[in-house]
Amino acid sequence: MLDTPDKIDDKIRCDACPVNCYIKPGMTGACDRYANHDGELVRVDPHVLLERIVSEGGQIVPFLDRPREWSGDIVNGPSPVITAIGAGTTYPDYKPAPFIVSSKVDGVDMVTVVTEGIYSYCGVKVKIDTDRHLGAECAIVRAQGEPVGHVTTGEYGSQMLSLGGVNHLTHGGKKEGRVTCETLLDLCNGKAVELTVDGGVSVVVQAGRPPIINGQTEERMRVGCGSATIGMFAKQWYGKVDEVVVVDDHITGVLSEHQAGKVLGARDTGVKIKGRRSTPGRYFHVAEPGSGWGGAAITDPLDILGPFNPKEAWPGLTMLMVSTTGEQHAYYELDADLRPVKTALPEALVESVERIRENCEPALCSVLFMGGAGGSLRAGVTENPVRLTRSVRQALTTVTAGGAPVIVWPGGGITFMVDVTLLPENAFGYVPTPALVAPIEFTMRLDDYAALGGHVDHIRPVEDVVADRAVRLGNGKQP
Repeated sequence: MLDTPDKIDDKIRCDACPVNCYIKPGMTGACDRYANHDGELVRVDPHVLLERIVSEGGQIVPFLDRPREWSGDIVNGPSPVITAIGAGTTYPDYKPAPFIVSSKVDGVDMVTVVTEGIYSYCGVKVKIDTDRHLGAECAIVRAQGEPVGHVTTGEYGSQMLSLGGVNHLTHGGKKEGRVTCETLLDLCNGKAVELTVDGGVSVVVQAGRPPIINGQTEERMRVGCGSATIGMFAKQWYGKVDEVVVVDDHITGVLSEHQAGKVLGARDTGVKIKGRRSTPGRYFHVAEPGSGWGGAAITDPLDILGPFNPKEAWPGLTMLMVSTTGEQHAYYELDADLRPVKTALPEALVESVERIRENCEPALCSVLFMGGAGGSLRAGVTENPVRLTRSVRQALTTVTAGGAPVIVWPGGGITFMVDVTLLPENAFGYVPTPALVAPIEFTMRLDDYAALGGHVDHIRPVEDVVADRAVRLGNGKQP
């Protein structure tokens, strides 16, 4: 039960967020997270407690979610982890956090402050493993036709999206904010979301699953750029084929010119690559980006070649052209006019092409929630919020999200990122302001908590919290 809110007739005013819903008996608020249960405001979702199982390599699992009876022995049992999932919020944040829990870790008195933060300043960073061109950098990404983010810089074998942020949540129209919030919530809770890129593709994104681009499921990410592929597999090609061209939209590699080929003694072949030569055996911008060979907009790899140099090439010269994933490959021999003629791939080269595929990791979508845990959220931890920020910066306070480790960005504030697949299911919620609700926990030594002006009068022993919450969940009661 939460603090007693205002009432009008049989309705309860919920003060968990700025919307301030008046909730009828048996109904939930606009966020579906708080309800009027027999005249009391209760949290609908369960408060998630975890335990760290030392015998299973430190694995985090739901508390009491294993086939065994709970003996009630907290000290000798698995170590309980109090998360903020289902703990409730503290809006307006002059109130102490819902749970401020004390425990002993290796004989040291510790405190964990638990709350669900309301984040207007949040978004997700999406890493999509694919060589296929999704859209130009800065192109608008849409969900349900509404702008929710943009394409950002491509990385090694992956395309990156930046979605959400305060501008899409609050500065656009009402529908834009609602769709942005819905998109972020679904992605953070592991659901599939279909996105479209202006001037680009349609892509279905789901954390931990392969992307589906224009209806085609990606299978693998690249083994490396064209140059790196030459470096990795030059030995397996030398002596079996005269020339190898690894087609890549970014850096196309050529065996005979590459340092790896030169060290092995590869002969010059007179091959001519269209594009900008960087260093020997490395070519930039051989074609426009697209969904063809090596992330380029080509279906015929010969499109990136010019005429062979007759001073160096010879009839019968053999050439393998292959993409950075091994998905596309072709084998050629030069005829009497030094023109490449496609022929069957020799058995001696089959293994090398398969080796490229073998070294490509499965294509996945990665979703990282990013939020700024600043503002009044910190007031639920301490009466002097800047001290919490400094404590995090000095590594005196550890930040987690739903029990999962986070990356805290350097610089001002508490800006953090967390891999959503590391959190328990449905760890994220929303409020229709619109904003996301995400769990956050601050853990520190008891004396450090007192020094930063923490709400020490509201500390509860972990044994009391675990016993109370575990029993209630075990009996199937509404938390």
